[in-house]
Amino acid sequence: MARIKHTKNELKAQRDALRRFERYLPTLLLKKQQLQLEIRQMDAAIEKKRAEQTAARAALEPWIRLFGEDFPWGDHLRIAERREAVGNIAGVAIPALEKLEFERRAPDLFDTPPWVDDGLAALEKMTRLAIELEVLEEQRRRIAAELRTTTQRVNLFEKVKIPEAKENIRVIRIFLGDQMTAEVARSKIAKGKTTEKERTA
Repeated sequence: MARIKHTKNELKAQRDALRRFERYLPTLLLKKQQLQLEIRQMDAAIEKKRAEQTAARAALEPWIRLFGEDFPWGDHLRIAERREAVGNIAGVAIPALEKLEFERRAPDLFDTPPWVDDGLAALEKMTRLAIELEVLEEQRRRIAAELRTTTQRVNLFEKVKIPEAKENIRVIRIFLGDQMTAEVARSKIAKGKTTEKERTA
């Protein structure tokens, strides 16, 4: 604990600091609760998106080997536009998928196998799910980082700053009280000596 001055000014400074900490702590606690709620909601959204991915993969299972055939997928399907906005949750900037568009070039029906159209649709769906999941996981990562920081601040205020300020106030008040008592005692002694001198004179 840092050394403190045992003065009235320091007592006022410690009281002001304590009021500030006690005023700020509820805001931090509220933010912590909000972030925890967001994390739970994001976990549910991520789980749902993963389930969609699993279902999409399961639907591909019967003809997934066809993707192993030599076919120029990139010539027929590409991401035309991916635009992310910046959202805000409890003061945390998070990415939000604003737009995701694919450009699909129709294959030559005479020159390609009949399953290519379905394959392109499945590939688009899998790519879309992967990108949406990636964005959700980044959102969760940022919220979790902010939650860690907020929890550290809450602990700092609850376990260090507020008890420290209270202890400093207690120590300064005891010191000032002792000083006042000593001053009164000195005053009485001085008065007693003055009275004694007056009687002997």
